[in-house]
Amino acid sequence: MAPTPTLEPFHILDDTRKDNRALPAFMVSTTRGFLPRDEPITKLPAEFAALDTLLHRCPLETATGEAGLLSQGRLGEVVEQEFPNLAEHVTKFANDQVMLTALYRDYSFLASSYLLEPCHHNMLKSGSYGLGRSFQPFMEYAGSYALYNYRLLDPALGLTYDNIALIRAFENGLDRTSSEAGFVLTHVDMVKESPQLVAGAVNTLKGAEYYLAHGDKQLFKDGLKEVVNSLTKINRVLERMWSRSKPGEYQKFRTFIFGITGQSMFPNGVIYKGVSDTPFSFRGESGANDSMVPLSDNLLQIPMPETPLTDILKDFRKYRPGNHMEFLSWVKSSAKQVGVKKLALEDVESATLYLHALDQVRDFRWRHWNFTREYIIKKTVHPTATGGSPIIRWLPNQLNAVINAQMEVFKVLEDLGHSTPETAEVREKVTKQKADLAKEVEKFCVERGV
Repeated sequence: MAPTPTLEPFHILDDTRKDNRALPAFMVSTTRGFLPRDEPITKLPAEFAALDTLLHRCPLETATGEAGLLSQGRLGEVVEQEFPNLAEHVTKFANDQVMLTALYRDYSFLASSYLLEPCHHNMLKSGSYGLGRSFQPFMEYAGSYALYNYRLLDPALGLTYDNIALIRAFENGLDRTSSEAGFVLTHVDMVKESPQLVAGAVNTLKGAEYYLAHGDKQLFKDGLKEVVNSLTKINRVLERMWSRSKPGEYQKFRTFIFGITGQSMFPNGVIYKGVSDTPFSFRGESGANDSMVPLSDNLLQIPMPETPLTDILKDFRKYRPGNHMEFLSWVKSSAKQVGVKKLALEDVESATLYLHALDQVRDFRWRHWNFTREYIIKKTVHPTATGGSPIIRWLPNQLNAVINAQMEVFKVLEDLGHSTPETAEVREKVTKQKADLAKEVEKFCVERGV
């Protein structure tokens, strides 16, 4: 008889230890999920006044409603002629990981603005991005543009959508009613729901371990229920993107979140001056760098096809906080160790819960595809997303993988003699979406000669 698998421990914070600045700003916790351990730093030390002032002058529209440096096309000139080298001050905070995260956020905002300023103006004039400046590093999702870029309007009211605003912005995102603010803050609002997803994933794994040792599956089922409930809440928040960020306004700030990899604006990569004479290439800011759906993929053991598109998905995993990467890796190996999928498909109740979890992942990816179609594909012919993935084929690669996993569960439920109107309704919806998706992808590919 094979030995009962025992999960390797992974330390998930219950107490986020907000006062410990030596710990990374991002660590998975039961109270804040994938959000930073504490609210982001909004005010930099006096040594960085020049950086703070420049970023206030930078947006297309400043907080006071005036045309900023990006709008005037003057940011590059000001950076090169006026901005001082503050490296000596950065070293003072070498042991303060929280302050370093705030500095990384702000420097990456400045770097992306500097690099992509010419592309913004070229797009306005000619309809194409042209070439970016070949200099300096880049931003990413968690530590720069989204999860470390919000502030509480009233700390006493806590983290609610109506009580948050952006710290930094490219267009007019400092106005919290703007589309840029709505785009970023909706991501924060979604990740606010991640503690339950983290707990559900851990409880599912521990429940599987307990079942294999003691024969009682209830904890496993309860964990799957938590996963379904949390993903349902996350999808509800995602749906609010339509009202918070207008499709026709996304292109106004999208230029500044492009990366280097796969982009025509940087055919020769980017030189990190003073670091290396060899060009570097990094992916741009993308919601695909979030950890919630990858956590679900790993927990539910959703098989992805062996394609170049999946290779891009794997590459995106490098662009998230180290502790998040370690946690996702632990979930993947633990799910394989206890056989989450195999256990889920052994009985009707577990298989049904597993199907509902898959359906929420599918729902998220279907919504993401709808946003991509309406906000991007119908608005621009640029062939790649901000992260450097092919704009038409990449999301369908993962969406089809989830749908195929659901089809497998439908077959298992049939073999178990289980059939309900609810399951039949889900199957009908999924089957239709698969067909609709294939038609849309083919249509866009034919139109663009892809």
